[in-house]
Amino acid sequence: MQTQTTPLRWHGASGPRTDPAGIREALSDLDRSCFVVRTPSGVGAVSGGQATTGEGLPLLAAAAPLPPHTLGSPAFLAAHGVRHAYMAGAMAGGIASADLVIALAREGFLASYGAAGLLPETIEKALTRFAAELPGLPYAVNLIHSPSEERLEREAVELFLRHGVRCVEASAFMSLSPHVVRYRLTGLRRAANGAVAADHRLIAKISRPETAERFMRPAPAAVVSALLAQGLISAEQADLAKYVPVADDITVEGDSGGHTDRRPLTALLPTILRLRDTVQHEHRYPTPIRVGAAGGLGCPTSVAGAFAMGAAYVVTGSVNQSCVESGASKAAKALLADAGIADCEMAPAADMFEMGVELQVLKKGTLFPMRAKRLYELYQTYDGLAALPDAERARVESQIMRRPLDEVWQECVGYFSRRDPDQLARAADHPKRQMALVFRWYLGMASRWSTVGDPDRVLDYQVWCGPAMGAFNDWVTASYLKAPGNRRVADVAHHLMRGAAFHTRLAQLRVAGVRVPASAADYRPVPLETPSLEAAR
Repeated sequence: MQTQTTPLRWHGASGPRTDPAGIREALSDLDRSCFVVRTPSGVGAVSGGQATTGEGLPLLAAAAPLPPHTLGSPAFLAAHGVRHAYMAGAMAGGIASADLVIALAREGFLASYGAAGLLPETIEKALTRFAAELPGLPYAVNLIHSPSEERLEREAVELFLRHGVRCVEASAFMSLSPHVVRYRLTGLRRAANGAVAADHRLIAKISRPETAERFMRPAPAAVVSALLAQGLISAEQADLAKYVPVADDITVEGDSGGHTDRRPLTALLPTILRLRDTVQHEHRYPTPIRVGAAGGLGCPTSVAGAFAMGAAYVVTGSVNQSCVESGASKAAKALLADAGIADCEMAPAADMFEMGVELQVLKKGTLFPMRAKRLYELYQTYDGLAALPDAERARVESQIMRRPLDEVWQECVGYFSRRDPDQLARAADHPKRQMALVFRWYLGMASRWSTVGDPDRVLDYQVWCGPAMGAFNDWVTASYLKAPGNRRVADVAHHLMRGAAFHTRLAQLRVAGVRVPASAADYRPVPLETPSLEAAR
């Protein structure tokens, strides 16, 4: 026996539109259902109204309301107290500035302050601002792994603990340091209902499964015991450590700016999701670890794709660097706004120079990648500055450093005497280590020249950048966001999320057999009138 289904029809007050602009307008009304119907003049779309078995136009497909805040994991929103499953990742040296963090927090987004490479007093000023200007609103602070400057990592954690920082984004870790574990464990306590509460949230940015697994599991017993023996955690916290993972959230970082392995997100994210499920099956955490996506997310379609693959949240980086609130100079922002997707290259990283670790930087408009690679080649080839051939030394001094190497070494002595004297002690009788510090001077200063916009060192600018920047520039061409002066970080976040919801709706309609005209299937950013979260309260 077969049951005959009565065809559904659409009925509503306003008529559907069949022109591309009208179809796009209906698709863009994300707070209401969208209906695709057959009209006497062709296929059209309309927002609002209802499906009925009575009179009306033949209904071809329908898509439910899809406001941007419904994308991603509700657990991420609840855990961090945000409205959107979107995060602006940290960019070192204060490029992810206090202004950037505050602007996004007020709009319901999480952002991570780029504390890496900053002096403690600078970080402290930012934390004081957050306490005064963001009462009750969420923010994160970056903790970068510093294997060659362990003291900096330790002092950063101590600063976070003194200021009551509740959320840290850990990046560039290859193994778990005692400092990142200390931050996590000092927030553990028994809640009134007997459950383990973690007051210190940790978001770990990773690009390798083996690193992800370290953050997904409880802290190593040996590290926990050492922290307890040093009096850095309590006996209760040491006992509770075995019930929680080191990180609440794992950000899977694909082809991004800065530290990256340039792995395709489409290959890496499913791998980490399966790993998360395996670890969860083993440990049965009351709250499963959330897995987010980062790297290459520069336009709405890529953000929609990340959510479609199962990301609990998305993280942007490069695109925020060109925004008004970022700590980058106007000159660097202009270079970023002109970048294409192929205008990036790998270059030695200052913080892990001796280990051969590289990061992704902008190559268009700067000679930094080429010059930094040359310095690393010299470091690998020679045992110290005195071993450099005269011709090589002359080229380095005249073309790269633009000053005598002995003078650079004296600057290094003055800098590390204040910041990390252990570096000088280790280099005292070690010519190759002295060479590394001198060459790291150039890498560090290249970032500073870019940040302050030194007009005399434009060709030496080190600008961390991934292909997402080129994708973003291509998307916003012919829109108000093309000009760097119009790029407000909250506007960019809203448009990426609204655009992702728009393209998710398009995908739903495609599955139902609807083919939308190409001219109506492109989300275009227009100025938004978006009330702030504070105003909404």
